[in-house]
Amino acid sequence: MRVLVIDGQGGGLGKQLVTAVKGYDRGIEVIAVGTNSAATNMMLKAGADQAATGENSVVTVCRSADVIMGPVGIVIADAMLGEITPRMAQAVGQSAAKRILIPVNLCDNIVVGIENTSMGRRVECAVDALKGIMASEG
Repeated sequence: MRVLVIDGQGGGLGKQLVTAVKGYDRGIEVIAVGTNSAATNMMLKAGADQAATGENSVVTVCRSADVIMGPVGIVIADAMLGEITPRMAQAVGQSAAKRILIPVNLCDNIVVGIENTSMGRRVECAVDALKGIMASEG
């Protein structure tokens, strides 16, 4: 299973995702792509198997990922203070991978109907979704 984790800004959510996925199953290949080098470094330090930075890396890795994980902003052009380019959002949206998107109400994008839970709990829910995908394909 090849999981792509995409994050930007400070990389805190991406770090949590990489740590949680690797904590669940160290055999999962986790590729981290940051929209900036700080985010990439955070995810690499968290245990990602490979890491890269920038638009072309997002586009390229989206083609071969089985699952894409990250904040909901990765499918919204110009989200995350403009760090998500239209080409990035399109690559994530058009990928054949399953997408596990974490609701984050920042940067003028408000996701309604979600529980008021901690980011840690949302990461747990994302890993539970990954477990379900793996079980259905296993």
